[in-house]
Amino acid sequence: MRQNDPFRIGLSEARGSQLQQLELFALLNLGLVQSLASGALSVTEAIERFYYADNCLYVRTHLRSREANVIMSHGVQLPDLFDCLSTEEAQREFYHELETIRALCLTLLEKAQSPGVANRAAA
Repeated sequence: MRQNDPFRIGLSEARGSQLQQLELFALLNLGLVQSLASGALSVTEAIERFYYADNCLYVRTHLRSREANVIMSHGVQLPDLFDCLSTEEAQREFYHELETIRALCLTLLEKAQSPGVANRAAA
């Protein structure tokens, strides 16, 4: 069994309703996407800190959200891009994958907002 790594984000430690956990999940992923896009975080670090097996399993069994599950699938596959594609193709696909994750996070956040909040934000 692994020791708790202070730099790992453990979704199973999050508290709150399923809706609150999905919001937290989406916000964390938006931060990861920004960190990956800017180069502040490497793909390897993202896997070690967030897109690892325990979190994938937690998302599948507890959050039970299609979007969240797809986000985790895209996250864990990021290193594969650099193993099987040319550098230029991998870089292009990497940014495409980050945009896909970002869009799914925004979808989760939209679903989590109450209609009153969405209406006030649009006004």
